[in-house]
Formats: sequence, structure tokens, C-alpha cells
Amino acid sequence: MKRHPKELGRIHRRFSRRALVLGGLQAGFVGTLAMRMRYMQVDQADQFRLLAEENRINIRLIPPTRGEIYDRNGQIIGRNIPSYRIVIVREDAGDVEKVIANLSQLIPLSEEELERARTEMRRSAPFLPVTLADQVTWEDISKVAVNAPALPGITPEVGSTRVYPQYEDFAHVVGYVGPVSDYDLSQMTDPEPVLHIPRFQIGKVGLEAKQEGELRGKAGAKRVEVNATGRIMRELDRQEGQAGADLQLSMDADLQQYVQARLGGESAAAVVLDCETGDLRAICSSPSFDPNLFVRGISVADYRALTEDNYRPLANKTVQGTYPPGSTFKMITAMAALEAGTVGPGETVYCPGFLKVGSRRFHCWKRGGHGYVDLLNSLKRSCDVYYYDQALKVGIDKISDMARMFGLGVKHDLPMSAVAEGLAPNRDWKLRVHDEEWLVGDTANASIGQGFMLASPLQLAVMAARIATGREVSPRLVKSVNGIEQPSGAGEELPINKNNLRQLRKAMYAVSNDRRGTAYRSRIIAEGYRMAGKTGTSQVRNITAAERAAGVIRNEDLPWERRDHALFVCFAPYDNPKYAVSVVVEHGGGGSKAAAPVARDVMLQALYGGTPPLEAYPAGDRERIKAQQQRLERDQRPKARPGEKDRA
Repeated sequence: MKRHPKELGRIHRRFSRRALVLGGLQAGFVGTLAMRMRYMQVDQADQFRLLAEENRINIRLIPPTRGEIYDRNGQIIGRNIPSYRIVIVREDAGDVEKVIANLSQLIPLSEEELERARTEMRRSAPFLPVTLADQVTWEDISKVAVNAPALPGITPEVGSTRVYPQYEDFAHVVGYVGPVSDYDLSQMTDPEPVLHIPRFQIGKVGLEAKQEGELRGKAGAKRVEVNATGRIMRELDRQEGQAGADLQLSMDADLQQYVQARLGGESAAAVVLDCETGDLRAICSSPSFDPNLFVRGISVADYRALTEDNYRPLANKTVQGTYPPGSTFKMITAMAALEAGTVGPGETVYCPGFLKVGSRRFHCWKRGGHGYVDLLNSLKRSCDVYYYDQALKVGIDKISDMARMFGLGVKHDLPMSAVAEGLAPNRDWKLRVHDEEWLVGDTANASIGQGFMLASPLQLAVMAARIATGREVSPRLVKSVNGIEQPSGAGEELPINKNNLRQLRKAMYAVSNDRRGTAYRSRIIAEGYRMAGKTGTSQVRNITAAERAAGVIRNEDLPWERRDHALFVCFAPYDNPKYAVSVVVEHGGGGSKAAAPVARDVMLQALYGGTPPLEAYPAGDRERIKAQQQRLERDQRPKARPGEKDRA
């Protein structure tokens, strides 16, 4: 059907208007877009260039793997294990408190930890993860994973933490680690950036703290692209850090465990030193504590129990504790006199039970005296008067010099906390410290290890080792670092007369093996294992003249804290010394009764490399020793071996 020309004209005009309108709209849109592009590319160019630059590359640190600690035989002492934690990202969680409430229905949450997390969330950007629960179990991780839809913003993560599979046995030696605190950072002049990583662990005390540089390692780094608000957009590359060095100690974990068990519940200390190398084979302070409690965050109740214990379990008595060495110091007085030539080995001194110096009497422990005694008998029977007499002749300065030569009054270089210097006083020291002149009575007291004289169990073991060998034996704790052997502590020959030293050793042998020796009941009878030693008893109270006249009160009748300290030092075998041992039992009473039996048992355990045969003991002791060995074997905790699943 043909349309009328007028109708066709109307239709054409209508299409032309539509095309014009559409074309105008298109032109307007294109113009607006062009103007916007010009605005963004020209007028706002600087602002967008800045935003683009802020979408920049950052360097993020990767915590290094801490070095592990082993004993001399490869038993693990300090290791790293996976540590599971639950974190929350605030912007993903939405209602944070609701999510925390839901989470608390699945796993236990500490209110203290939650409060710390809330504080951290207020300080941190909303996209940064904050730890809600640390060191949770795998079962807890599983519960969180299963209920993930109901826990927006909650993520389980895995890190690493330190554990000590030997529990209490090495607590005082190795110490423990913990998160870096503000106090830790304040003690450093230029703390490494890695120390600012949340929950990063560093050594707090003991070997962990002293060897922090070797154990920590070097942090790695990763390059990441972040936007203007700090959110990570992508990881570009990473460079792994350098793991910390593994340390191998000179100590024997089996021997250490035995010594710790043998000390039992006593407030005591024992040191076993290798005479050939200076290696510390065992160094125990009792009672001890579980260092794992501090890594995980010790409770107030547990910490109070440790700090309020009269036996001071947190103190390392082996190196921090200093005690009057008592009669164990008599070897030093004797050597000073022998070297000075004021007495010969066979010369005698008469002991009536006291020595009068001016108007004062210095008493021997044996009220009726010992009669005439020479060097051997004076040491064997521990006569005090003999040493009063020799000290007054030789003088305190030479005695003090001799003490330092044998390792007393010297701070030994060990990577342990608060290693004490002890005290070997002389005239200059008293004048400098007390602004007083040295008195002849001070010399008499010092000659038997009383008065100002102080020594640690470590120093007493060093003294015994130097007497045994005639060398300047020095204690060594770290045997190797990453497989590299550390310098030996064997030492050079001491500048003393070897014959005088032989006479001293002979007298110490009599102490343990002569029927009248003070340590005869704690002797070793196995051939080739005979022991030389010296008992010591140091007073912690003054005995008045009235008490002495009425009869000195027995230690058993005194309160524990007023009883004498018991000491014993020894070396064995006598003919070829291998180990030196020192034992101090705080307020234990007499050295022959409380310290010598422990030292004898420890020495035999070291010499035999395990439980010694009953034939090494006197026949009368064997039934008791057998029962004791069975009890100690039951009491000793099973230890984790390298590669075994950790039990901590």
C-alpha cells in the first residue's frame, strides 16, 4: 500500500527529530566524559599521582627460627614446636563482641587475654589480626574451623614457641624465653626491628638470655605491595631469614637428672666438673621449677608459690649462692703455708681445743682438742687450731692470693645469670669496703672459711679440680656452637710446688679413706675409683660463750634457718682424677652427714656413666643404697629424645 506523500514527510520529520535528540544525548555524554577525563588527568593529576605512589612496596620482616639446645650426647634441652593461636580481624568480624561470645562457647578464653586483645584492637588498624587465644590445642583449632561460618573474622594460625622437655632439670642453667616487653626494649640502645614483632620471644634469664645473639638468628624479609591504608595487596618476593645457632652444652642430661633427683627436696646445690676439659657435666640447684610455666605465662598463684618458698626455687644456688666455705677452705690455707715455707708436711701443731689470740679464744670444733697434728692429720680430722696457727704465720694477703689462684673470689666466665664473684678478702678490701683495718681475728676466721670468706658451689668445684690436676681448670658450659667446638677449659699448669700439691691430695685421700677421716663413712671402695675429699660445716649464727660453756646446741635442735650449712668437695679417681664434685646443703648441719653422702653417690654415677654397682659401696650401706637407687629410678621423669614427640 502506497503512503501519501504528506504522510511520508511527517514520518521523515519525526525520525529526524529523534535522531537529533539521540545524537545530542550521545554528544553530551561524550562531552561530559571528556570533561571528566580532562579534570582527572589534568586538574587532579597531582592528587592521583600521590595516591598511586602510596600504593607502594613495603618490606615486612619474617621471624627467624630460634636455635635449639642439646646436651653433650644430643638429647634435646630447648626446642621449638608449633604453636596454634586464634586471631581476629576487626573489620571482617563486624560485631566483635558477638563473635567473641560465640567463640567463647567453643574454646576457653582467658579474660586477661581478651582484655589485652581489646586494647590491642583499639590501637591497631581494623584490618590487622589480633591474637585472642595463644597456644591452643589442635582440638580447639578443629572446633573453630568447623564453626567458621558463625565466626566471621576469626582465623586459626600456626607459629612456633619454645618448650623444655627436661622440665625442672635444666631450668637454672638454660632459663627460659618470653615475649619481648617494653622493659626489654628500654634496656637496649638500638633494638633490632624484629623485636617489635608481636609475641616475638627472646631469652629472659639463663643461657637463653646470655646467648640470645647466637640463638635468635637473623630475620628474613618479604616485599609486599600495600595500598594507601597499609593493606597488603600482594606479595612480590621473600627472602628467608637465617636460623639461630644450635648450641651443644657440655652437660650430660642423664647425670643432670640423677643429681637433681638425688638432691631431692633439700635446699641444696651440686656441681660436677670434668677435670680434663673443664666441662660442666652437671650443675644442679634444688629445688627447681618448670620453665615451661614462664613461656606460657605463669599464673599469679604459681608465681607466688615459687617466690614465697623458703627454699628459694627460683635462685640458682650453684652460681648465685655464696656461702662461707667452712673447712673446705683449709686446703687453701695449707697451700699458702706450704708455699710460704712456714710449715712442712710433717711439722706438727698442738691443739688443746682452742688458740688464744690476745684476750680472745678461737675454738676448735672438738672441745678437748686433737693434740699434736701435722698436715695430713689436721685435714683428715679437720682440726681448726692447726689452720689458725698457720694463717697467723703466713698472713691474710698470701691466703687471699692463693684462694684466687684456685678459683675462689673469681667470677668465672659462664653464660648464666648472676654469676657471683664470691669473696677472698684481704687487708685492702676491708679498708676499701668497710673503712676498717684488718684484724688478726679476721685472719683466724678466714683460715677455716668463716668470717668474710664466701664461695659458690661452682667455685668450690673449680678449686677441687685445680687441686686434683695442678692446672688452671676453668668451667665450660657451651661445648659447641653450630657444630664448631668451643675453647677447652683444661688450663695451664699452676705456678706452685708439685710436691706440696701431692701432700695436699694425700691428706684429702685420708679424709675419705682413713678410719679417722671425717668422710670415711662416705668412702668409695671400688678399686680404681677411690675418692679424695674434704668435709665442711659453715656457721650461720654466733655461738655465745654461755652456750659454749653449757654445751653447743645440736643442729637438729635448732630451727632450720639457724642450722649450719653442710659442704663437701672431692675428686676421683685419686690416682687419675676425672671428675671434681662440690655439694652444698643449706642448713644441712654437718658436711660429713648431709653433703658427703650426696657427693659420693653423684661421683659414682658420673664415673660409671649410670647406676654404679653395689660393690662400689661399703658392705654396710648396700641395702640402703639399693633401695635408694630403686626410688630414684622411679622418681626420675622420662625425657624426650631427639625426634620424639614432645611431652611438655
